[in-house]
Amino acid sequence: MRENKITVIIDKPVEEVFEFTTNPKNTHKWIPSIREEIAEIYPPQIGTIYKNRGEGPDWDFYRVVEFEPGKKFTLSDLEGNYFVGYTYRKIGEKRTELEYFEWVKKGELKAPFTEDILQKLKEFLEG
Repeated sequence: MRENKITVIIDKPVEEVFEFTTNPKNTHKWIPSIREEIAEIYPPQIGTIYKNRGEGPDWDFYRVVEFEPGKKFTLSDLEGNYFVGYTYRKIGEKRTELEYFEWVKKGELKAPFTEDILQKLKEFLEG
């Protein structure tokens, strides 16, 4: 698989979903494989470096390549091969459609996101 797209509807305003998902202090709350994430500056902007890690000591690094508050947030690995993007669509005052899209230019996705991960995000935000 070279690309993966998942969509979820979250009963929260788009601004709240955007703020939560771009804040590195929240990532471990909804992505089980990440134990810690840090951004060099927050709020982010194009060029901001995020780093995260799972159980081990090694960090993975990503750069913000698209950033439109309340609309789009895209990261790339530093090699420019792996990308992950979030697109936020307002559906009424208190409802958001979040589209998660990840892709690679070369090779295959190593551990693609599943619907369960976005469902966990939905449950956390709506809980």
